[in-house]
Amino acid sequence: QLQASGGGLVQAGGSLRVSCAVSGRTVSRYFMGWFRQAPGKEREFVQGISWSEGLRWSADSVKGRFASSRDNAKNTVYLQMNNLKPEDTAVYYCAAAPPEHPYSDAANEYVYWGQGTQVTVSS
Repeated sequence: QLQASGGGLVQAGGSLRVSCAVSGRTVSRYFMGWFRQAPGKEREFVQGISWSEGLRWSADSVKGRFASSRDNAKNTVYLQMNNLKPEDTAVYYCAAAPPEHPYSDAANEYVYWGQGTQVTVSS
């Protein structure tokens, strides 16, 4: 199971951190991804991180503003979001892709999904 939390309402320019706790299986070889979906839009990739090396890959829209991290001991990944913009408003999802789909930005390659957490950025 993946459990996302930490969303909320923030003003433009502010920061939020969302978390994704993983339970029920070993994910040390998986690749974790963050996706978001705004109303009326398709789900889009935001950023990913590997459990093993902590390597990140990111959508251009959030480079320099968002940073993923992981706590292996807590089986939790985080997405720190800084300098938030109104266009970052969306439901944010964490997901896990198996080792055969490394460093993926394709939602259909992720097999486990959290329930999503709402992030709203006011202007």
